[in-house]
Amino acid sequence: MPQRLHLVFGGELVDPSRSEFRDVNDIHIVGMFPDYASAHDAWKAEAQRTVDNAHTRYFIAHLHRLRDEERETSSTEELG
Repeated sequence: MPQRLHLVFGGELVDPSRSEFRDVNDIHIVGMFPDYASAHDAWKAEAQRTVDNAHTRYFIAHLHRLRDEERETSSTEELG
């Protein structure tokens, strides 16, 4: 089974109805996780920790979806 990496991150948003961060230099990187279940657990813990701040949101990025392993890579994508 291929590895399905997920990134959990979050921070304060400009407006709670949008996904624009107030300060991208202040984004909290929770971590990289090998599967959705562990990423979801980390996301849930951070979301519950910051539940009192309506402007703070955490997200799960499905990094495995950024690359199509079946497609040939360009020379700039290869890791020598």
